[in-house]
Amino acid sequence: MDSKLVKKIAIVINGKGGSGKDTVCDILGKHYNVHNISTITPIKEVAYWGGWRGSKSEKDRKFLSDLKKLFTEYNDLPNNYAVEEYKKFMRSPHFDVFFVHIREPENIEKFKNSINGECVTLLVKGGKSQETYGNSSDDDVDNYQYDYIYNNTKPLEEVEKDFLKFFKKIITETENQYLPH
Repeated sequence: MDSKLVKKIAIVINGKGGSGKDTVCDILGKHYNVHNISTITPIKEVAYWGGWRGSKSEKDRKFLSDLKKLFTEYNDLPNNYAVEEYKKFMRSPHFDVFFVHIREPENIEKFKNSINGECVTLLVKGGKSQETYGNSSDDDVDNYQYDYIYNNTKPLEEVEKDFLKFFKKIITETENQYLPH
C-alpha cells in the first residue's frame, strides 16, 4: 500500500460479467487497503451446497440470479450480508475502500438506503463483457443512474494508471460530500 485516504469510501460497483470490475478492485488493492465483497457471495455458498460448482455459463449465471431473487424476497440475505460487511468495514482501522458488488438496480438502492446513502455508485463498462447473458442481474446493469461510469477501454497494461487517475477524481469530488469517516 502506498496511499492512505483521509476518509473511508464505500463504492457500490457494477458492470456486466467481463467488464473489468475485479480488475479495477485489484488495482486499488495494490494502492489502498480494500475490503471487497459481493452480494452474491452467500448465494454462491447455498448454490454450491445444492450442486453448483463455480462455473459461469449462461445457465449458471441465470441460476444464481434466480436464487438471489428468491433469497431477496424471502429474507433479504444479500442486502443483510452487505450491510453487515459495511459495518465491519466502518469499524475496522485496516480498510480505506469498501467495494460491494451489486448487480440489480433495486438492490443498489436498497443497500444505499440501508447505509443512509453513505456511498458512491460506479458502473464499469467495456472490457470483455458481452451484450446479453439471459438473466436480469447481468442484463439490467445499465438501468440505474450511477454516480460514476468508468469506460474500461484501455489495453490491460494501461488500465492501472487510467483507473487510478479516475479514482483520484472520485476522491476529489467526494471529499466535500458527506461520506463515511
